[in-house]
Amino acid sequence: MTTDVSSEEVPSRPARRSSRSPGWRWMLSLVLGLALPTALHVYIGLRLFTSPGWPAPWAAVGWGLLGLCYLVLLAGFRVSRREQPTGLSRAIQWGAYVWLGAFGIFLTAVMASDVVAGVLSLSGAVTDMHALAQGRAAAVLGTVVPAVAFAFVTARGRARVERTTVPLKDLGPGLDGLRVVQLSDVHVGPTLDGVWLQRVVDQVNALQPDIIAVTGDLVDGTVEQLRDQVAPLAGLKATLGVYYVTGNHEFYHGARDWIAEVARLGLTVLNNEHRVLERGGARLVVAGVTDHDAGHIDAPLASRPDLALEGAPPDVPRLLLAHQPRTALSLGGLRVDLQLSGHTHGGQIFPFMFFVKLQQPVVQGLATVAGTRVYTHRGTGYWGPPLRLGPAPEIAALTLVAAPR
Repeated sequence: MTTDVSSEEVPSRPARRSSRSPGWRWMLSLVLGLALPTALHVYIGLRLFTSPGWPAPWAAVGWGLLGLCYLVLLAGFRVSRREQPTGLSRAIQWGAYVWLGAFGIFLTAVMASDVVAGVLSLSGAVTDMHALAQGRAAAVLGTVVPAVAFAFVTARGRARVERTTVPLKDLGPGLDGLRVVQLSDVHVGPTLDGVWLQRVVDQVNALQPDIIAVTGDLVDGTVEQLRDQVAPLAGLKATLGVYYVTGNHEFYHGARDWIAEVARLGLTVLNNEHRVLERGGARLVVAGVTDHDAGHIDAPLASRPDLALEGAPPDVPRLLLAHQPRTALSLGGLRVDLQLSGHTHGGQIFPFMFFVKLQQPVVQGLATVAGTRVYTHRGTGYWGPPLRLGPAPEIAALTLVAAPR
């Protein structure tokens, strides 16, 4: 026997709304995410525009410009999600990226001025605090504004060709003097386009390389967004080939799609594999691994130096392309005569190069890491802010020579 129960006999209970709804969590994360940058902007404004007691209307003008920059920064994060950018959204992105870098420089300078002012005040060297506040603000503004302009011109200018000679054991006469040109951290994306990339390609080809190595972080965007902008890569020319390995940024934007696209452009992609090159009876192993952290995003593409060198002839010098310098720490006794890396940008904007050492064993240039020589490239492009304060953009031109016996 069955019993029918109507909805009138058993009234439905209204669903209880969770106090921890996604809306509240989103609002909380938004507030917390804005709290620190807002506080830091206010801190800069107080030091530069309020404490000095500038006559009207200069304090108000300063606060207005600072507020506008902050709003542009917030708007830049929002418009960056657009798949099809407009002229206005590109302008906002440019403004946001420039201010993001300038903000870091301003913050560093203001904090440093606070330290100096504190020392002067405690030592009794300065007693007129109003004059000290004005002098400090003027010094920061007079230093940072031209520094940001210089950093912009440096980042957008021609890459500096850095020439280095590297002796290799067992390098045969046929390959003595081999020219290897390295690009790294190109970062084609919102502010670096195909016109800029074509200029880089022309610079590289003018060096008449035997080998071209592209060591990751090629892009900041998807294949659909940037296919046309990376097309100039097809024009790279080297007598013994153009080789490419992924960086961490490819994995943020679809590494497998970028691997296929780069291969379509004619570059040899080395995903934990190697090639044996020969000239004049001499041989060289060129191996490449995926990014050091690739396995956290795409487990089958995890970095495997052991797999990359598996089967490589043991009596032949080995060149390893690995985006992050710290790959040298995980070679586990494998023979690698020279590792070419990037990732660090040389720090890109002073003083951040001092923090790179917290993650990477070397910041730039040729060094020995865990018994392996590593050349760390400063980057040909830049990430985020179109600014380089200190380390200039680089194209590395390495000449491999036979080491003395």
